[in-house]
Amino acid sequence: MVKSNLLKENERIDSLQRNGYSIIQNSTRFCFGMDAVLLSEFVSLKKGDEAIDLCTGTGVIPILLSAKTEAAHFVAVEIQEEMADMAKRSVALNGIEDKIEVLCKDLNDLDGCFAVASFDAVTVNPPYMIPGKGLVNPDESKAIARHEIKCTLSDVLTVSSRLLKNGGKFFMVHKPERLDEIIVAMKEAKIEPKRLRIVYPRVDQKPNMVLIEGSKCGNPGMIMEKPLIIYDESGAYMPEVSKIYEEA
Repeated sequence: MVKSNLLKENERIDSLQRNGYSIIQNSTRFCFGMDAVLLSEFVSLKKGDEAIDLCTGTGVIPILLSAKTEAAHFVAVEIQEEMADMAKRSVALNGIEDKIEVLCKDLNDLDGCFAVASFDAVTVNPPYMIPGKGLVNPDESKAIARHEIKCTLSDVLTVSSRLLKNGGKFFMVHKPERLDEIIVAMKEAKIEPKRLRIVYPRVDQKPNMVLIEGSKCGNPGMIMEKPLIIYDESGAYMPEVSKIYEEA
């Protein structure tokens, strides 16, 4: 396809700086941020894995993971038609239709699409905010991306547990203020927390992200990785973050 034929009003093509891949985004809608990039770096997949990305938005996580891993196939699930359409066109733009399938579907309605224990890994960058807390964006698309309007944390974990094989991996980025709730909910869903990394904007500031890995029906025991600091005192990326973006 010719690139110009893939774009609609207010859309642009952004480079992902990996394998020459790009992504289509709409400047008036929700665009991916650092949380998606950091999650894709945190994820580890084996050769031949089958993975599913919930709340995929424009598909940035499976597109990045298709470039940096040897996983066999990804399913990208997004409830919003406009976002799913952009994800499909981004997959086509990069010529990776054989690796990524985009599904416009409510994640709570996946029972008829996949059998129990169909996937080796689940990735998710879900809405962070509970309804009633924080300002809700008047733009519906942005509100759905940020607030638990269409799905809750419990929904995400229940669906993930159903889709994962025993021993399958679960990867999520979320907000540290909900970490206690996240760990309890993961255990209730039989996804044992196994690895945790806290992200700080600067060394003297409060954390603003948490990256967590779980294992379906795994044994207890979690590794706490060293904190990830984003910016140094001058406001420049710390070396580890610079390296992530150079390779993203």
